[in-house]
Amino acid sequence: MKRPSDHLAALGLALGLALALSAAPALAAPTVQPGSAGAASEDDLGRLLAERGLIGTLGQAGLAVRNQTSELVLNAMGFLGVPYKRGGTTVETGFDCSGFVRAIFEQTAGMVLPRRAKEQAAATEVIDKRDLKPGDLVFFNTMKKAFSHVGIYVGDGKFIHAPKPGAEVRVEDMAGSYWVRRFDGARRVLTSAPAADAAPSVAR
Repeated sequence: MKRPSDHLAALGLALGLALALSAAPALAAPTVQPGSAGAASEDDLGRLLAERGLIGTLGQAGLAVRNQTSELVLNAMGFLGVPYKRGGTTVETGFDCSGFVRAIFEQTAGMVLPRRAKEQAAATEVIDKRDLKPGDLVFFNTMKKAFSHVGIYVGDGKFIHAPKPGAEVRVEDMAGSYWVRRFDGARRVLTSAPAADAAPSVAR
């Protein structure tokens, strides 16, 4: 059973991310000219988000990445509380772990990831755990086989996922002993990610 404190923590994280990221669309298409008074405040906000690890670089490329990341994370947070359903891929039926990830990326970025967690690991770029940024994928060995569980990293050492039968989509801390012992690797979804029917070998 989910403790009230867990629920409040998840809502608090969601609210914090929402407030931090809500300015992204406005910055994607600024109305001020370079050198004007408004430009300094935009640079300050971009720097703040970079310092928080929400974007890796400033400039147009960084803004594009941040905009997609903000949408992805906020969209995922909107599904907190949706029941777990094995084989589920929609909010109406409920989600399993890989169905949740696939739905979020398809709805937010128009990208169709493979259906199973192991296939998603194979179709995305291997990154170091230290390089995790919001929107990256985190994988765990929860069924005595590699890459049997997947979630979406949301920042601050936490990830959102559809955990197991009888549970709901929720945010959890990767520093918890259960997840530390079962961590299987981190991945980044690139715009050039293989199509859903691709099945390259898994690199851990």
